[in-house]
Formats: sequence, structure tokens, C-alpha cells
Amino acid sequence: MDKSKRFFLKSKRSFRRRLPPIQSGDRINYRNMSLISRFISEQGKILSRRVNRLTLKQQRLITIAIKQARILSLLPFLNNNEKQFERGESTVRTIGLRTRNK
Repeated sequence: MDKSKRFFLKSKRSFRRRLPPIQSGDRINYRNMSLISRFISEQGKILSRRVNRLTLKQQRLITIAIKQARILSLLPFLNNNEKQFERGESTVRTIGLRTRNK
């Protein structure tokens, strides 16, 4: 099939336009926790623009609002429910033939 004819083929997938995540009446502010929490992952990371489907200006404002909320202790910097990096009191490491308690 020619390349020129490919553009005129209709896609068989149905396309439903998604609603924008931020309506015109929503104010992007560090105090608006219900809005801000939609753009943070479970781990506490700020989601990317592609995932959020935001404009560049909206993403910048969301990022600034999240950082302000973190500084004012409205949001945690990390959202780890499990303490993954906490070690027990004595961990045993094997180095070559020796065993060392740390």
C-alpha cells in the first residue's frame, strides 16, 4: 500500500477524549490537598506530565504547589509505609572466609 493512501485509512479503535484533570475553576494551590494528591504517586513522587495529561504551565504550578506543601509539612517527602531500609540490630555479612557481625 502506498504511503500516501495510509493517512486516509480510518482507525478501527474507538477514541474517547479524556477530560482534562484540572478544570478551569480549580485553583492550583498548596492548600488544595484534594487536587495535589491526584498528581502524586503512592511512593510520594510527582507524576510526569504525560501521566498527568497536564499542560506545561499546569505541571509547573502543580510541582511548585507540591514542593510548598512538603516544606510546610502538609505532605510527606517520602510516603513509605513500610520501613524498607531499616536494618535489624545485628546483620551478618560474609566476606570471603570470615563472618563479621555488624
